[in-house]
Amino acid sequence: MRIGIGNDHVAVEYKVEIKKYIEEKYGYEVINYGTDSSERFNYPVSGEAVANAVVSGQVDKGILICGTGVGIGLAANKVNGIRCVTCSEPYSALLSRQHNNTNVLSFGARVVGIELAKMIVDAWLTGEYEGGRHQVRIDMLKAIEEKQKEK
Repeated sequence: MRIGIGNDHVAVEYKVEIKKYIEEKYGYEVINYGTDSSERFNYPVSGEAVANAVVSGQVDKGILICGTGVGIGLAANKVNGIRCVTCSEPYSALLSRQHNNTNVLSFGARVVGIELAKMIVDAWLTGEYEGGRHQVRIDMLKAIEEKQKEK
């Protein structure tokens, strides 16, 4: 599995730690789309880059980290085909995979500690989409995207 990871200047240390954690625990390849500098960096740049990598198939899933996880997640969700969830605890991360088939996860370096961030990542990476009754809603989300393209 290939995971795209993106961040802003606030989350450089978290990105490094989460990348290492995923590579060591799961053996996945983690590709960096974020900044490695503490100089001001606009989160929409890496949010869009990771989202585009997911949609194009360059990576299987994406993880985004900024101060709160909200802004970078909003940027990713502007890309058609992305279902990004912003989480501050593992349960929502797990259910987002099981029920919403999320393909991008975001969280905040200023909101959760690094150990909680790892728990969120674990729940999200190990959660499997259940399909079935949930697919109706995923199809509805896709229909909204299609309507937006027509405008």
